[in-house]
Amino acid sequence: MTSRHWHRYVTALTRNEKEPWPAGTGPEDLAALRSGLGREAGTVPKMWRYYSTEIDDAAVRWGDTVPPELAAEHAALALFGLHQRAKTTPMHKKGIHPAAALLRLRRHTDKVSPEALDRRVAIAVSSPSVAVLCTRLRGLVEQLRLIDQPWDYDLLHTDLKDWHYPHRRDRVRRRWALAYRTWTETDTGNPGA
Repeated sequence: MTSRHWHRYVTALTRNEKEPWPAGTGPEDLAALRSGLGREAGTVPKMWRYYSTEIDDAAVRWGDTVPPELAAEHAALALFGLHQRAKTTPMHKKGIHPAAALLRLRRHTDKVSPEALDRRVAIAVSSPSVAVLCTRLRGLVEQLRLIDQPWDYDLLHTDLKDWHYPHRRDRVRRRWALAYRTWTETDTGNPGA
């Protein structure tokens, strides 16, 4: 399996504080990742060194279309750069689906309105394109930062890749519905009932 940048960054966070940041994992690298927000994959030279997606030579020869895998990695990297900015705890955590992370945010009624968050999540998963989805996720990531809530960037990458294909979007929406599952919340924000 390809080692994505968020894995390397999280490993670097756990280093001994007296050790220098390993190459490519310092705070300045997060700024380079954030420079990709709202931009198409491949158009931000600062980000090229962080890409790990293998590109087929035929794709390079026959067109300028970015493969969905690379576009998804670009978007996930940019969102990771935003999410991890100035945080000392990892914002990538294996096994936490992005919608499950948002459900945890929903329980922090001192930070967000559950109803407003429900609307924002519903609007995000109704996005007509990956670009629109990423713009909407950007605002949700900013809210997750309020409670230091991580999510699994590998799962996000998979969902973004699948979003490129209209016939796979319903599958992604189902995953988000099952992970967000607000219908299991009571009025007090506790699971069950």
